[in-house]
Amino acid sequence: MGRQKLMLPMADGRPLVRVAVEQVLGAGVDDTVVVLGGDAEAVSLALAPLPVRTVVNPHYAEGQSTSLAAGIAACAPGSEAAVVLLGDQPGIREDHVRALATVFEDTGAEILRLRFRDGPGPTLLARAVWSELEAIAGDVGARALSDADPGRVRWIAVDEDAPADVDAPEDLERA
Repeated sequence: MGRQKLMLPMADGRPLVRVAVEQVLGAGVDDTVVVLGGDAEAVSLALAPLPVRTVVNPHYAEGQSTSLAAGIAACAPGSEAAVVLLGDQPGIREDHVRALATVFEDTGAEILRLRFRDGPGPTLLARAVWSELEAIAGDVGARALSDADPGRVRWIAVDEDAPADVDAPEDLERA
C-alpha cells in the first residue's frame, strides 16, 4: 500500500490499528499485548494512551509466526489463554472477542476459532498449546495449529460474513 497500512486512517480519522485494538479493549480482556514490527514507534504512538502493552518484534520481516511468538512470550505469567488478532482487521468486534473468551471459560478448550459464514476468524489459544508455537515458522500464524490437527479445534459459529482484511486501498474504503 506504499506505507504502513496500520497507520492509515479509517473514515472517522482513527488509525486502522487503533480501531482494531479498541475493539479488543472493549471486550474486557485482562491484558492486551500489541506486537509491533515495521514503524514500531509510530504505531505505538497511535495507540497512546490506550491501556495496552507493546512488544517490538525485531524479526517481523521473517513472517507472522515471529510476531505470534513475540506476543505469546509477552503474555502475563498468569495468563490462561491468548486471543490472536491481526491489526488489519478492524471489523472484528468486541462481541467476537467475548465469544472466544466466554467459550474458553465455559469449556477450557485448547484451540477455539470463530467460523464466519464465509471463512474462519480469530483464534484463542490456551496456554497448554503455546509450546507448540515454537515449531511454526514463516508467514503463518495461529491457524497453523488448527490446520495441523483440525479435530482439536472447537469452532464457534458466527452467522455473518467475515470482516475483510485491509490489504489494499479499496479494502480500507470498504472497512
